[in-house]
Amino acid sequence: MNGRDSSSPPSGSGARRRSDDTRDAILTAARERFAAEGYERATIRAIAKDAAIDPSMVMRYYGSKEGLFAAAVAVDLRMPDLGPLSRQDVGRVLVTHFLGMWEENEVLTALLRVGATHHAGAERMQGIFRDQVMPLARQVCPDPEQVPARAALTATQLLGLALTRYVLRLPPVVALAREEVVAWLAPTVQRYLTAPSP
Repeated sequence: MNGRDSSSPPSGSGARRRSDDTRDAILTAARERFAAEGYERATIRAIAKDAAIDPSMVMRYYGSKEGLFAAAVAVDLRMPDLGPLSRQDVGRVLVTHFLGMWEENEVLTALLRVGATHHAGAERMQGIFRDQVMPLARQVCPDPEQVPARAALTATQLLGLALTRYVLRLPPVVALAREEVVAWLAPTVQRYLTAPSP
């Protein structure tokens, strides 16, 4: 018997916990800076200061500002499965889902701000669109060849809503109740995804 308490954490677990805490602090600070200042103005030095660490630690964990940005704005849209839904419910369910996501997830707002002004943000948005929105459109579009166009048109509505409601904060859009937004937007999204070609 070596005298070590079997209930004590294994060697290295404290260091791992500190490392995880440091990463979390960096990502939290980065999300706040990117959301408030955009990609160009947010600096590694300012992010490190917000996280109460040395800037070299940011570079150690993420390699570059672009690497940090990619990690900070990793987004899972948790898209609903449209397959089991009645076809006429698709627009309503999708708009309701996205409203919830935008209102609960500040990372999306940061990503939208940066995506509108910087190549790295635009690429990130394109990846999310390709990997998460396109497969959803594929579930309900009547013509497989039209999936890209219909998914893109759907994105114009959902991103346009997010830009005007959560980034630009246009007063008439902000003033709309969620039920009103769904009532206005759902039929358009529904048409983009499921209506016959014009």
